[in-house]
Amino acid sequence: MTDTFQLAEFFQSQRPHLLAVAYRMLGSLAEADDAVQEAYLRLNRSDVAEVENLAGWLTTVTGRVCLDVLRARRNHGEEDLDGPAGVEAAEAAERDALADPELAAELSDSVGLALLVVMDTLSPAERLAFVLHDMFAVPFEDIAPIVGKSTAAVRQLASRSRRRVRGQGEETDADRTRQREVVTAFMAASRGGDFAGLLKLLDPDVVLRADPTAARLGAAVEVRGATDVAEQFSGRAQAAQLALVEGSAAMVWAVAGQPRVVFDFVVVAGRIAGIEMLADAGLLRELEVVLVGVGG
Repeated sequence: MTDTFQLAEFFQSQRPHLLAVAYRMLGSLAEADDAVQEAYLRLNRSDVAEVENLAGWLTTVTGRVCLDVLRARRNHGEEDLDGPAGVEAAEAAERDALADPELAAELSDSVGLALLVVMDTLSPAERLAFVLHDMFAVPFEDIAPIVGKSTAAVRQLASRSRRRVRGQGEETDADRTRQREVVTAFMAASRGGDFAGLLKLLDPDVVLRADPTAARLGAAVEVRGATDVAEQFSGRAQAAQLALVEGSAAMVWAVAGQPRVVFDFVVVAGRIAGIEMLADAGLLRELEVVLVGVGG
């Protein structure tokens, strides 16, 4: 996709998604719009002829731009939010400044002020890891180069951020319990070949990704959509075990108690939005994996 018109057309199709990423990173609609525009400028300056996943490339570029903005804020001692009244007034003005007021209003409504306030306590790298992975199912290996850390270190950033975000109220234990219930139900549906049950547990836009080691073992690098992901798991997971990976419920295939493959789940609003199949031995050694028995 090298034609300028095609690139511009593709970018416009991705703009709502990129704006959603940037808004969750920055908490400001005006800044989010600026970040997305900068991503477009970088697209035009780059040779993307060999880029296989242009949508993913744009997401990571937008993430880099937002990370720079967050770091600049920290360096200048700026605050993301100035209180509810100030936020409401600023967002009203920002909606008018955006080309798509309806989209701006939708974004503002979709991310509560309380969440933005809590996320403001995260470091820029923590915020990036949490937003890209937990909200948009970007794999850790794609996030690692953005923040200049190892994949395992980025997992730790996301895990720490997740705990802090969920720790804002009394739902922390409930959230963990709900995730475990979803993963356990997913394992049971997978083993039983319950295709309809799998579909109910998967977000329509779920993404299943395999790391390079898992891909070399024959796994698909990426599968998108509930139907296709359900087909990958229906009738399988016979030897899988329920486990806690960095404190979150996951599915593990282990040999003699040693994890060989980890299926890491991103659960949003009671549905599975992302699954990462991890088989890299070095990464698995760095992860805190606690087997808790055979699920089902």
